[in-house]
Amino acid sequence: MLSARSVFGEILDHDESFRLFCSIAASGEAQGGWENGRIAALVPEAERALAPRITRHGADEDKHGRIFHALLKKRGLQPVEVPHDTDYTMLLEKHGIGLAHDKLKADEPLSVRDIVTYLAHSRVTEQRASEQMRLLLKYFGDHPDIGRAVRMISHDEDNHLAYCHEELLRLARAGHGRAIQRTLRECAHAEIRIHRDVSLAVMERMGRILHWPHAKRQLLTAGIHAMYGYERAIGWRRMVSLKMPRRRDALGGPATTATEFA
Repeated sequence: MLSARSVFGEILDHDESFRLFCSIAASGEAQGGWENGRIAALVPEAERALAPRITRHGADEDKHGRIFHALLKKRGLQPVEVPHDTDYTMLLEKHGIGLAHDKLKADEPLSVRDIVTYLAHSRVTEQRASEQMRLLLKYFGDHPDIGRAVRMISHDEDNHLAYCHEELLRLARAGHGRAIQRTLRECAHAEIRIHRDVSLAVMERMGRILHWPHAKRQLLTAGIHAMYGYERAIGWRRMVSLKMPRRRDALGGPATTATEFA
């Protein structure tokens, strides 16, 4: 029977597919760590109080990247180059979602509007990350090899999402509500399209590695397109709503360590 559990199980059990999975994940987390680090360094004076939380966010992403590399090392595997069409983070940047890397590489302070853009982009992408990690947590939270990593990363992603909700609500009260909603909608619609394209590219490569039969590939492709159709119609709304999280000040302390992995 084809299910999320069985598909992920195949990917995790095979060295080459596991290698690609961890390499893609580690690359995206490292890129997110760099972006948050640069944003923290360029925060405008009016938002300096936010800098430690952005730094914490970046430190978490860096930690996740190290965890995925450590999982590879534990299996005696080396990371592989990430194919361009599977590079979710870079494709988002290429399509103008979030802050441009040219801006982050410069030494000019960001504007408050830039911070709104950063947080709106993060709110959308952290929704995706939180949901994906909760799915892995549901099926593999007790897995002897990856369970501990899944539990730690899932907890962090939930914190990141809570932080985005809280800070965007604060900025909405400060008069940025319309800009926030407009940016959230733009990010959400772009993200669901890029997520579909990346999912198709990843599954195509996994299918080759694992020698999936044509019928199975067709079924998985149809599932990805069906999910995109749902998200394009109504699912995107979950990515743009804002509510005060139960976890308040979720990034208010130092980043937790992962010495058991890194």
